[in-house]
Amino acid sequence: MLKKLLDRFGDKKASEYKNKESEYEAHQHLRTAKGNQSVPNPIRPVFPATNLYEKGYNTPKASPAHTPKPEDIGTPGFEHPPTTGVIYVMDRAVAKGWKYGDKSWGNFGQGAPEVGHIPDAPERPTRLVLQPDEFEYAPVAGLKTLREAVANLYNVRYREGKESKYTWENVCIVPGGRAGLTRMAASIGDANVGFFLPEYTAYEALLTIFKRFVPIPTPLDKDTNYHITPRRLYKEIHDRGLGVVVASNPSNPTGQLIEGDELKEWVDIARTTKTTMVLDEFYSSYIYTHPDEPGKSISSAEYIDDVNVDPILILDGMTKNFRMPGWRVCWIIGPKEYISSMASSGSFLEGGANHPLQQAAIPLLEPSRAHQDAVALQKHFGMKRQYVLDRLAALNMPVVVPPKATFYIWLDLSHLPEPYSNGLTFFEACLDEKMICVPGIFFDINPGKRRDLAASPYQGFVRLSFGPPMDELEKGLDGLERLLKKIGYNH
Repeated sequence: MLKKLLDRFGDKKASEYKNKESEYEAHQHLRTAKGNQSVPNPIRPVFPATNLYEKGYNTPKASPAHTPKPEDIGTPGFEHPPTTGVIYVMDRAVAKGWKYGDKSWGNFGQGAPEVGHIPDAPERPTRLVLQPDEFEYAPVAGLKTLREAVANLYNVRYREGKESKYTWENVCIVPGGRAGLTRMAASIGDANVGFFLPEYTAYEALLTIFKRFVPIPTPLDKDTNYHITPRRLYKEIHDRGLGVVVASNPSNPTGQLIEGDELKEWVDIARTTKTTMVLDEFYSSYIYTHPDEPGKSISSAEYIDDVNVDPILILDGMTKNFRMPGWRVCWIIGPKEYISSMASSGSFLEGGANHPLQQAAIPLLEPSRAHQDAVALQKHFGMKRQYVLDRLAALNMPVVVPPKATFYIWLDLSHLPEPYSNGLTFFEACLDEKMICVPGIFFDINPGKRRDLAASPYQGFVRLSFGPPMDELEKGLDGLERLLKKIGYNH
């Protein structure tokens, strides 16, 4: 029936994927991954060694012939969460021989930037000297001194000349981006929550586990360059009754960007409609649209009128823009009342960020140092971006919608021969050439598994990351070139 509807309404590519899914080995790997299958109710075997029946319990009599297996018992009362895209990708890579630190592979699936020294960047700390009080818990909302440093950085970057300024009370420190998103999700009440597709893979579990709100997706496509105009945003809020909108800006995985007057209008819409806007700004320094302004970063903080009134929550941290993902030191910025909620939710979720690393992060946020970091980052990653785009073009795989920001490329496979025009099959074939990417289907986030992703409009895409070092990018693209030759793709 679904195939007939897809045929009828013109989505031929999705129809082909749905019709042939059972033929694609790559799809079967995904369907059988932990968390992606419905597990039948387990039987309840009785262990012969502890036969409760003989002790007077109202249970079946044990059968000595039955030796229980793990699948007999299952995990009573527990469910295995769905497998997120990057974890699934790396599990499959391990199955094909990849291991951490293996320099013979090109890991284009990596959702983190390279962490070593890059030209013109300030020196990075290589050792910590701990003070006695740093063995104590830090406050759940973070060290006051770090919160002050974050507020000062945003005031210098985005709020010069504005009367309303951020203070430490507008900042909550969290142990990583996912922890920040989880604190926010735990604080959302009964509301319709809008989000745009394709979107960051971790949002799927986030929008599933908390049941009070209703997640409502809005798909974007290449015909509009995956761009969300202010008018489109307003229509979604007005027509669907959204109380909260969650979006990554710059966008993961497409690398697109809302900035300038359009971003200002987004903030105006949130204020006027009284809609809370949760903006994931983790890639706000990976900007390639202002070559004449080195180090320019983008944030909705620039367009907020009153930092304690406008319903804008910003999530960022040391992970991407400072290239320190292992520190897990991030922050939420917003009105004081929201920040109070974030502190309360953190007290029962994860308890707060690492104390010594919070202390170590403070000098790294000094505005002139942070600007030097951003200048070096943009120059280095801009060079890698151009290298990957040029290599793809030379392989006759041009990027239709080049990234304006981030370190991701959203690659359209529609021109490849079947079955390689399917992202999952392409991904598995790339693994055989020691190149890792992420199938586009994982960015069609699907809270509660309410939709059949066999008909996803993002089946024919993969995300490539130019986050790793240049030598790794070269190896990965060499692997892609071998694959294209193997399948007879004319380039």
